[in-house]
Amino acid sequence: MLADICTRCLTAKTSPQKGRISLTFTEMARSLAGFLVLVLVVSICEGASLFQPISDSHRSAALELFTLDHGSFESLEETYEALRTFQILGMEKKPDVTAAACRSISETVGSSSSTPKDLFYALKANSIAECKIHEKASKGIISSLNAAVRGASSLLDFYYSVGGLVLIKDQNSKDDIHLVDAEGVFRSVKAFSQSDGRWRYSSNNPESSAFAAGIALETLAGIVSLASSELDQSLINTLKNDISKLFDSIEKYDDGTLYFNDKLVDGHEYQGPLSTTSSVLRGLTAFAAVTTGNLNLPGDKILGLAKFFLGIGVPGDAKDFFYQIDALACLESNRVPIPLILSLPSTVLSLTKKDSLKVRVTTVFGSNAPPLAVKLVGAFSSRSKDASLVEIQELKFDQVSGLHILNDLPESIDVGSYTFVFEVVLQEAEDEMVYVTGSQTKVSIFVTGLIKIENSEIVILDNDLGSIESQKKLDLAGKNAASLLANHLQKLRLSFQLTTPRGHAFKPHQAFLKLRHESEVEHIFVVGNSGKQFELVLNFLGLVEKFFYLSGKYDMELTVGDAAMENSLLVAIGHIELDLPEAPEKAPRPPPQPVDPYSRYGPKAEITHIFRAPEKRPPQELSLAFLGLTILPLLGFLIGLVRLGVNMKNFPTKPVPATFGVLFHLGIGAVLLLYVFFWLKLDLFQTLKMLGFLGVFLVFVGHGVLSHLAAASAKLKSA
Repeated sequence: MLADICTRCLTAKTSPQKGRISLTFTEMARSLAGFLVLVLVVSICEGASLFQPISDSHRSAALELFTLDHGSFESLEETYEALRTFQILGMEKKPDVTAAACRSISETVGSSSSTPKDLFYALKANSIAECKIHEKASKGIISSLNAAVRGASSLLDFYYSVGGLVLIKDQNSKDDIHLVDAEGVFRSVKAFSQSDGRWRYSSNNPESSAFAAGIALETLAGIVSLASSELDQSLINTLKNDISKLFDSIEKYDDGTLYFNDKLVDGHEYQGPLSTTSSVLRGLTAFAAVTTGNLNLPGDKILGLAKFFLGIGVPGDAKDFFYQIDALACLESNRVPIPLILSLPSTVLSLTKKDSLKVRVTTVFGSNAPPLAVKLVGAFSSRSKDASLVEIQELKFDQVSGLHILNDLPESIDVGSYTFVFEVVLQEAEDEMVYVTGSQTKVSIFVTGLIKIENSEIVILDNDLGSIESQKKLDLAGKNAASLLANHLQKLRLSFQLTTPRGHAFKPHQAFLKLRHESEVEHIFVVGNSGKQFELVLNFLGLVEKFFYLSGKYDMELTVGDAAMENSLLVAIGHIELDLPEAPEKAPRPPPQPVDPYSRYGPKAEITHIFRAPEKRPPQELSLAFLGLTILPLLGFLIGLVRLGVNMKNFPTKPVPATFGVLFHLGIGAVLLLYVFFWLKLDLFQTLKMLGFLGVFLVFVGHGVLSHLAAASAKLKSA
């Protein structure tokens, strides 16, 4: 688990900036285990970097990053990147997008409005999907791309048009495709080059770019393959010289990682280190495939580029993921020396378990390496980096596991942090022309073990004579319940010895004693050491102010911990009753203890409440009598209406006024019904809100009815 944490730390580079561990110390140190994990990660990850080849985690990430949108990818460019990634990783379980890709490819190659860029990515995707392109469409593409080459004015124009011709030549063996003036086109593209090996995108843009250099190399490789006759060798030699100049500007880390980067000049054209380095590698391998002779690139630089892409880990973006996988595929294409990567299944070894040192050497994709030997040529301690602790020795190769193994660690290797130096030597001379191993590889190794704890005791001493007042032996590996008494004129001495599995003195990262008073006031004291002996002496006479003159019971807790210590401990060793003098008037007071957030913001105590018994209700007969009295006014109102002779004679007869009259009476009924619901169910706010809407409605329809009645009354008076 610890090795996995360190590996994640070492491979967490998503940009050319070196990864930094950003952990909150107080959060990690809340427990001893958390603190030790922090120490171990920092101590291992700050050493020499370790690079792991492509694994199944990349295959899982590919399925998550390249997701379909309604059964297809958004563009042919994304389709090609997904198909190419799946192809390189050899994935059997992958989305089936062949049918959708072929439809999109057919539409693109059959459209007269398709640009050279559209045709380029359509043919790129078709190189993997292998869709059938009609002969008529193929000839139209060739004619269109040839015209684009003749009219090209920028580097990208040449890149898409020449690249498209190369692709259709590879996919269609019937047509003899070549450039009429290949040397002239070569010189036109070469005109964009700069003296430092970088290239411009166009003659109007004075800024040069390493990303553009990769595009240019790939374009020139296509021109060479499309030439009907061999080009002038001086042009090829000049281009090889430009490649050497480009590699002179390569940037690097201290661990040997190399990459190309562009200055941020134009945000539209700027590419990051990942895409820039991938572009250069893609162009380099394409050019190496069509030319004869060696490019004379140092093997260490090829290996450094491989470390850059492997050091990224698993990118979180689909395009960055493609750049990484495609670049690593270029490194394993045998067009440049194939880098061999040395990796370790585990960088944490236990002396207690007698772990063996295991080393694996593979290509960047984890393929088997040729016959070779792995030698351990040096081991340096973090405390002494000048002299090696081991002699040169060769690891034994296991045919079954494919690992190079050193079964027993040398006696000079004890618990702690080390830098092991390995050297990979190819056994066959002809393999040295194909593979590159680098000079030496440094790997951080962390060795752990059980630390022997001996002669543990806690003693109360007389302050004047130094004689032992009381003494308790401690078993720090088990339970302790020491009970001590002391006053301000005495001393407390805690002592123990720590020894490594090799018998050497061991100094842990932390060793301290904590005293906790009954009032929760804590005091922490660091335990010093001299060789194997650890000792802490507390003179209570000089500590009375630090203890705030608080007498009483103090619980004692000892902490001894280190990343290399498999038996780190956090153990209660008992308590001590201190009898301190009374505090003077101006003596310092104990600081207020922090409030527990849980008690402050956590759930409060449940409140229990007993309601008083309900009042005794009146008899049912009295309630019914009161109900009758409340209904009497309504009956009086109805009788009054009858006595007044209320009738429907003046109710409007015309359709519109009659409608207003009906709606007005329905509105009045709705208001009365709302009052009933108010008494039964609704609250005051709900009732007022609904009454507001009904009031507006009644004003509108009531105004219509009253207007009609007023007009009718005016007609009768005039008549």
